[in-house]
Amino acid sequence: MPAVKNRKIVINPVTRIEGHAKVTIHLDKKGKIEQARMHVVEFRGFERFIKGRMYWEAPVIVQRLCGICPVSHHLCAAKAMDVIVGADKLTPTGEKMRRLMHYGQTFQSHALHFFYLSAPDLLLGYDADPAIRNVIGIVLKHPELATQAILMRKYGQEVIKATAGKKIHGTGAIPGGINKNLSIEERDELKKDIDQMIEWSIQSIDICKKLIQQDIDRLSKLGTFESNYVSLVREDGALDLYDGLLRARDKDGKIIFDKVKPMDYLDYIREGVKNWSYMKFPFIKSIGQENGWYRVGPLARMNNCDFIDTPVAEEKRREFMELGGGKPVHMTMAYHWARLVELVHSAEKIKELLDDPDLQGEDLVTAGERRNEGVGILEAPRGTLFHHYRVNDNNQIEMANLIVSTTSNNEPMNRSVRRVAEDYLEGTEITEPLLNLVEVAIRAYDPCLSCATHAIGQMPLKVTLFDPDGKVLDEKARG
Repeated sequence: MPAVKNRKIVINPVTRIEGHAKVTIHLDKKGKIEQARMHVVEFRGFERFIKGRMYWEAPVIVQRLCGICPVSHHLCAAKAMDVIVGADKLTPTGEKMRRLMHYGQTFQSHALHFFYLSAPDLLLGYDADPAIRNVIGIVLKHPELATQAILMRKYGQEVIKATAGKKIHGTGAIPGGINKNLSIEERDELKKDIDQMIEWSIQSIDICKKLIQQDIDRLSKLGTFESNYVSLVREDGALDLYDGLLRARDKDGKIIFDKVKPMDYLDYIREGVKNWSYMKFPFIKSIGQENGWYRVGPLARMNNCDFIDTPVAEEKRREFMELGGGKPVHMTMAYHWARLVELVHSAEKIKELLDDPDLQGEDLVTAGERRNEGVGILEAPRGTLFHHYRVNDNNQIEMANLIVSTTSNNEPMNRSVRRVAEDYLEGTEITEPLLNLVEVAIRAYDPCLSCATHAIGQMPLKVTLFDPDGKVLDEKARG
């Protein structure tokens, strides 16, 4: 048998994801894929240096984890602090202002991911020249779509500004409620464009659906495997991105656990560690670490919820679930489709909330019996987000644990990388399109590696190929 050709594959850095990591692929003596891992090499910090800070500072401090989804951390920490201050039920204005903020965040984040990060692959082709397979290529080839993308993200950012005080790292949510209401002028300004946002969102999902169906034979297999799913659902089983109870399903759609309250999450979810990654590996406690890993995010939410309470998104959800033939949809590339169902839903919810007079209410904050421990859970754009804090009698945070969406998707992303490596790298010429498929599988999860590792600093992602003796093989670098 001919010897394996020495080569080392480097993607430096991985493109169109938030954060940095490293992929290693090991071959056995027959040249087969023996192991494929995505190592996250960013440094953990936030859970440590938040200790000692006053509890009311947490919603402002922890959102510095990320400039892409700060609203998610801002609101999740605020929800945990609601428990600390005994605000078991927010005022209608507090609750609805937070929801409007969250749907604005989800809307802009999903628009950003689809048009800026995944559309270059879907619209221009996985084999397209990397010089044009980017957002600039979208601008040149699909200028109207590019303009829509910019305006949709801008609209979501304006919703955040109106509710949080500014577009990035706002201060709107405070323990027990919110620090402002929505003025009539702000409301009317947002109402002017919401019907256009809904129309463009529907067009976006139709574009994505068509592109996936055109290449369904390849995309249905790309980085795909069966898995468990975890997300929040409303008490009646509806999709709810801001609040709800935890539900988990297995690969066949059977309920593993249901109606779990946030404060009880540690009875059902645990975190494992491995010596080759700074990210943890969450798993379902009753199943164990080896087989209890699960996926979160838009795909999990579509598989877990029973219905969506906005009409257009519910219609689109039903079309989406046909992919599973009565069982959960396991297709990794279907994350994009599911994400756009939520884009439509977010726009519909924004319109619904803008017509609610409670947003102009004056009763903004509530409180009750002071507690020393609180857990907040919500559905961030990338998936289920957990914030858990303990506070001492001096009002200082003495423990913080964050399980970020990308952390829960850690094991699934590793499995997608291995699946792509097995299907496309073995015995093939190493080409730019081939390398891109490794990134495509990771990109489907819309990972935020800085969030997941609570990062300080940056490092590039590398993909390295090793021979069976651990020797680094020949190199190929982008650009």
